Amino acid sequence: MTNQIEMVTDSNQYIVVVLGAEQYGIDISNVDNIVKMQKITRVPKSQGYFNGVINLRGEIVPVMSLRRKFKLENDEFNDKTRIIILKPELQDPIGVIVDMVKEVVTLKEEDIEKMSADTRDEMSKYLIGVGKNSESLISLLNIPAVISDGQ
Repeated sequence: MTNQIEMVTDSNQYIVVVLGAEQYGIDISNVDNIVKMQKITRVPKSQGYFNGVINLRGEIVPVMSLRRKFKLENDEFNDKTRIIILKPELQDPIGVIVDMVKEVVTLKEEDIEKMSADTRDEMSKYLIGVGKNSESLISLLNIPAVISDGQ
């Protein structure tokens, strides 16, 4: 019985999302909700990567574009576009726009290659590692770094 419990704690579940040609993993413990794309109210003088706010069951939630945050091409909204509502510990919820939610995967500790922060590569600060899931690689997002206001 104890072996089964140990195996469970050695792995984490990630929601795999797609941005362009890349796959990113978001630790499921940070995810509060996944909603379809909806009308976003623009907020003047906000960061360039913030699209605005949405009203989610009476709660105002800021929404940011991961594509713009990561300096990729602009969002193209379609029926697969989703807003993932993140609720990290001790923080208000925030929505991030992704092209598509692909699947939920369970990665063991040995399936994850930790990232070393490379000060020359701006993207490296947003990643905690790369997960290997069968034949595909998933860049695992460092949610606190992604949602912080610093660019």
